[in-house]
Amino acid sequence: MIQSIHDYILLKKHQKKYSEEKIKKLQFISIKKMIDYAKLNSPFYAEKYKDLSFNDLTDIKKFPIINKSIMMENFSTLNTCGIDKEDVLAYAVEKELNKDYLGYYQGLYVIGLSSGTSGNKGIYITPKKMTKRLPAVFLARSGLSLLDLPMRILFCLRVFSQGFNDINAPMMKLSYLSTMTPPISIIHTLNEKKINILMAPPSLIRFLVPLKNEIKIKLKKIVTYAEVLTLEDKHLFEETFKTKVIEIYQASEGQMASACSKGKLHINEDLVYVELYDENHQEITKPHLVGHQMIVTNLINFAQPLIRYEMNDMIVLDEPCSCGSHFRTIERIIGRRDDLLYFYNLQHEKKYVFPDLFARWIITTSDLIREFQVRQDEIGHIIITIDAPLDFEVLLLEERVHKELEELHLSAKIAIEIKPIQLPKDKNKYKRFITENIDKKEVF
Repeated sequence: MIQSIHDYILLKKHQKKYSEEKIKKLQFISIKKMIDYAKLNSPFYAEKYKDLSFNDLTDIKKFPIINKSIMMENFSTLNTCGIDKEDVLAYAVEKELNKDYLGYYQGLYVIGLSSGTSGNKGIYITPKKMTKRLPAVFLARSGLSLLDLPMRILFCLRVFSQGFNDINAPMMKLSYLSTMTPPISIIHTLNEKKINILMAPPSLIRFLVPLKNEIKIKLKKIVTYAEVLTLEDKHLFEETFKTKVIEIYQASEGQMASACSKGKLHINEDLVYVELYDENHQEITKPHLVGHQMIVTNLINFAQPLIRYEMNDMIVLDEPCSCGSHFRTIERIIGRRDDLLYFYNLQHEKKYVFPDLFARWIITTSDLIREFQVRQDEIGHIIITIDAPLDFEVLLLEERVHKELEELHLSAKIAIEIKPIQLPKDKNKYKRFITENIDKKEVF
């Protein structure tokens, strides 16, 4: 309990009180500690960093970038616990097959298995001693507050894990349901357990919207994660459920950003060090510029050091927040680079459209569109599937998309189909955008 109180106070102090200078000093100390530890305990990093030194925060750019493929190829020598990749992968897969999500590997570690949106497996190790401190981290950085206590949380995700279970604490009771649970069963659980905090991906919450009258309890807050929360969805959920909707930007690689008291997403500068680069590979230091490359260093997980780890996410920074925190803010999360849609302009040059923009065109066309999915099988050709009434006038959507593309001087062949959309029956994340057989080399 004393440790939890200490963690909570410290995390709040970092977020609310630290100046930019103090944040940079904290980041330098944290990165240096991580690099020094990795050199001593990870054969992979010992070899990679043998001729490199870290004496200033700007030195980080001297260090090589890794990604999921490199991490997985070198997993056994990258982690600092002496854990063998094949052993832990077999353990994680067996847990998945048996739907046995609780327990610690070797009694010491929580093992996360991520399929990722690309289908490439990723293994992530979190020490038990870290997950036991999660309640304080959760309360400090979930966008929830002490005023929301006691919390009766319904947590919906593809799979559960011991790490999530460790969030349970006095005044915080967490129940879990798979996102594959039928919506009416989710609502039954909300009512039966008198849930006051609903945590779920936006795609699942959209399925609850038509059933709003079946919900008999009052939600204090809705927290979304795992997928991009569009502004349109946020407004829809707040209007439907008459409560505040906040977003967590969480990844297997770390807790990237959390909402402040104003509801603004702030990068967790004391948990992750984030480098952003634009389309010309220049570092981004100002707001409103699209980050085409995002490189993350996890500052707290020494079991599996992720130093200068390239993610596939694209975000845009925002102006400083009125809450007073000097943690950088996020204007919007665009999505993943793999979700970019490609079209030809009048000069037959390949150009891209951001997925969040394309989603906005579809969602704002009609309230009758309950959900959608976009597939692209070649440049300039897209198939849009919408979950809508069978008599929905598809020409309305087709004309809207053509109009928006034409204003960008782009052309496309568009096919639209109406059919029910369900969340995946396997453990994969629901994807609104799927591109196949596309040369994904971006044009800058």
